[in-house]
Amino acid sequence: MKVLVIGGAGYIGSHVVRELLDHEHTVTVYDNLSSGLRENLFAEARFIHGDIMDSMALSRTVVEGFDTIVHLAASKAAGESMIKPEVYSLNNISGTVNVLNAASVAGIKHIVFSSSAAVYGEPKYLPIDEKHTKDPTNFYGFTKLEIERLLVWYEKLKGIRFASLRYFNAAGYDAKGRITGKELNPANLIPIIMEAASGSRAEIQVYGNNYDTPDGTCIRDYIHVNDLATAHVKALDYISKEDESIAVNLGTGTGISVLEVIEAARIVTRQEIPVKITDRRVGDPARLAASADLAMEKLGWEAQYSDMKTIIKTSWEVYRVHK
Repeated sequence: MKVLVIGGAGYIGSHVVRELLDHEHTVTVYDNLSSGLRENLFAEARFIHGDIMDSMALSRTVVEGFDTIVHLAASKAAGESMIKPEVYSLNNISGTVNVLNAASVAGIKHIVFSSSAAVYGEPKYLPIDEKHTKDPTNFYGFTKLEIERLLVWYEKLKGIRFASLRYFNAAGYDAKGRITGKELNPANLIPIIMEAASGSRAEIQVYGNNYDTPDGTCIRDYIHVNDLATAHVKALDYISKEDESIAVNLGTGTGISVLEVIEAARIVTRQEIPVKITDRRVGDPARLAASADLAMEKLGWEAQYSDMKTIIKTSWEVYRVHK
């Protein structure tokens, strides 16, 4: 298939591009490089430096005869979204409207969307499945849910089939070492731990150690980025062959605490990794984990690389060379 990957120079996007190329798809990357990196581009994939907010440039690209769009371009920091909702409204919602309108005009009938388990909000039960109520607690999650609603309407009105993939924490790096560009300004736990292990950060701040969990720190569900990339390709295959839209979780169904992640990193990296316990952050649930039973049933997907040792090991292989 001829696939346009919007946001394909980013952390997750570059892994998706690599997986698509490994499955012999013809790939074009469309990225404004605001968070993506040229070093994460591949010679086998065409690159177009463009922005989804530039609707004319986007439309000129989309009409080139693509079979599918994989949409990963978004602002993604939950905390920042509560301070700068205007940025997230434009980049995430308005940008996606531009993508959908361009796809509609070009006659593209398949879109794989990188969504988020943040659409669910505070968990009513664990692990969260697709039937869980959707009530986001941050503006980032709200934008992802609004995009999913837009996709439903564009399916009804324009016949665009979509796959919406919901997950919590992407982590790790390509198991074969083919992607080495570090995330710019990371906000997630594992890259921050890697910065501390490599000496570019003085310590790790742990936000609260008095939660109702075995060690008092929050428990989160981490998915290796290779597993996410595989899911995107499987979802593309599913909607094109079955002619059916789908929204599925990607997760391990369990999770691991903040202190357990840090201890795993100490073992793998053999670095001290200093920790400072600070106050809780507002709105942080004690536990988050997503059930991937539907993804297994529909897509034949299950996590292969998402044990914490592999996540830390593949991350450290990238960060230790940038010490």
